[in-house]
Amino acid sequence: MHLKKLSLLNYKNFETVNFDFDEKINCLVGYNGVGKTNILDSIYHLAYGKSYFNPVSSQNINHHADYFVIDGEFEKLERTEKIVVSVKKGNKKVIKRNAKAYEKFSEHIGLIPVVIISPADRDLIVEGSETRRKFIDSIISQNDKVYLDLLVKYNKTLSQRNSLLKYFAANHTFDSATLSIYNEQMNSMGTKIHETRNEFLKTFTPIFKERYKSISNSKEKVSISYKSQLTEDNLSTLLDKSLQKDMAVQYTSVGVHKDDLTFKINGHPVKKFGSQGQQKSYLIALKLAQYDFMKEQSKVNPILLLDDVFDKLDENRVAQIVDLVTKDDLGQLFISDTHAERTENVVKANASQYKIIKL
Repeated sequence: MHLKKLSLLNYKNFETVNFDFDEKINCLVGYNGVGKTNILDSIYHLAYGKSYFNPVSSQNINHHADYFVIDGEFEKLERTEKIVVSVKKGNKKVIKRNAKAYEKFSEHIGLIPVVIISPADRDLIVEGSETRRKFIDSIISQNDKVYLDLLVKYNKTLSQRNSLLKYFAANHTFDSATLSIYNEQMNSMGTKIHETRNEFLKTFTPIFKERYKSISNSKEKVSISYKSQLTEDNLSTLLDKSLQKDMAVQYTSVGVHKDDLTFKINGHPVKKFGSQGQQKSYLIALKLAQYDFMKEQSKVNPILLLDDVFDKLDENRVAQIVDLVTKDDLGQLFISDTHAERTENVVKANASQYKIIKL
């Protein structure tokens, strides 16, 4: 699978621009601020229906306009897929596949597999549990529509339960019958979500460990462990036990929406004890493992976006990744960099087919 053409209209810093891409390697080069990352983000936007860096759609509109359009033409399994994402201020986002608008955005997820590696990935280590949950949920959802549907329904029920708790507090009332309906629904869906995440990590973790080993050339031991309240008890019991607390704080304090991942290196948290280089290698291994998992599940080579990767790694490491990509036939690759010569030297040494796009 590869992206053949891309057109941007009023997207971020671009007013109107068109690109034709090489089906293997594309290098976006230019000074900081010219929009290299924005081009990569627009490709991500076409795949996921939202920006990787700013999910508030209206904030991705060019300052001089009141709408944006991203238009991409992909080649997938010998057929053309034309994807258009458009947003107008005050209106709902529209995503079209081959000129037909989706009724539900979730129907689009998984059609265009894309993985991005960016300096912003550091949030996976330093930010809260929600960032890590979103990471695994987005990977699982790519090829598991049942899981995606469960997530959407669970979050809706969670929101309704939280609203009910607020209503109880505001009106000094209590309705156990309505609450028990939400509890039963959350228990049923939460149990399945917990099981799916557990099974996913059993498959994903060995892939990640193998990737870390090949990137770091080291004997460090890395691990990912799944933290969930549901390993202690079923959600129904947990909800009953936490009722008084939930009533006091007016939100649901237990459930799979509290799950987290623990990232460790040599038995210690990467966040506290990993060097900068180890953290970078850990994150890239996570993303390449995501790539491997999605490739295996979809039977299609995802598109790989390397945003400002020289900022994260030295030239040898970048060369190693480009080499991995070309050796493993990992499909289409996009690299952004401020130094055209540096990028070309690395790519030229490891690949015969590429395109340099100067911005």
